[in-house]
Amino acid sequence: MPALMSSGLLTDVGRQRQGGVNQDAALALELPQGGLYAVADGMGGHAAGELAANLALDALSQHYLEGRSSPPVRLAEAVQAANVAVVRHAVGEYVGMGTTLIAALIDRGALLIAHVGDSRAYLLRGGELHRLTEDHSWVSEQVRLGHMTEREAREHQWRSVVSNALGGEERVRLELYGLPLQAGDRLLLCSDGLSGVVCDEDLLRLLAQPLTPEATTRLLVNAANDAGGPDNITAVVVDVQQSARLPNYALPMQREDGPAYIDILLSTQRGNSLSTYLLLMIAYFTLLGVMLLPGWRAVIGLLGTALLVFIIVVQRLQLTRRARSTLSRPSAVLKDVLGQMTRPGGAGRSHHDT
Repeated sequence: MPALMSSGLLTDVGRQRQGGVNQDAALALELPQGGLYAVADGMGGHAAGELAANLALDALSQHYLEGRSSPPVRLAEAVQAANVAVVRHAVGEYVGMGTTLIAALIDRGALLIAHVGDSRAYLLRGGELHRLTEDHSWVSEQVRLGHMTEREAREHQWRSVVSNALGGEERVRLELYGLPLQAGDRLLLCSDGLSGVVCDEDLLRLLAQPLTPEATTRLLVNAANDAGGPDNITAVVVDVQQSARLPNYALPMQREDGPAYIDILLSTQRGNSLSTYLLLMIAYFTLLGVMLLPGWRAVIGLLGTALLVFIIVVQRLQLTRRARSTLSRPSAVLKDVLGQMTRPGGAGRSHHDT
């Protein structure tokens, strides 16, 4: 892996899963400035689910590598390509098949998340665990509305029924947004075989241990199996080892209204690129003014440079504020988890002795 990060992934068949067929699939693709990571959880029967998950990840990686657009647009287009691949194969015995998809693109100092379904992304930063995605499911919507608790949702008979997946229709609906990364961040992508049986507090406790990504994924899968392992379990853990500068494109913002159709997201992202064109125009006219008005060269150069710096600083401040807003409500805090473990009876929460 690049010096910027290290990763580990593991996919496993849950102990109680009949037939021994793993409908999950995982991806860890090295890129020059980072990497592309993904988890897909197939549905529609054993054979169909396995096919859907693998089709999606193959199409995702191939389309992203062949694309020439900016990374946010290319990632969204790659998810659409994955959706089309599943739709086109959902015929005959595979009618009705589909898959969830959680994809994370690390590009220098930025993290881009593309999300469809109920597989999840988490970020561990400074002793706090942040759930970066909300499940596209009926029970998750009931939790958001206050009609159901997280515990009730975890045990509900419809907990595996998703409201959005690849293969459902020709145009994919997805969530796409970006965040700046920091050295020391740890990213987790997982299927609901893990998040459905291991609570966020226990995920935090396991992720916070000073182990390699490979050892951590094994720890997580063991915890899910110790909790019953009723479904396929997949985890991808990525460690950010050093900070890097942000890319020069605008990171997409997280929408408050949930997943949106691909064409709406792409039009929004192209609108965000107007700031890049503005910077190029200012640089162009500054250079032109310096060439055509040599007597005013120093003034024009100073004003143009000051304007460029001002716009860049404003953009970075806006990005920082958005990131802080997204990470303002951690789903679990390490000091609280440790406090629970030290209180009488608290040590019994452990799934796995390390």
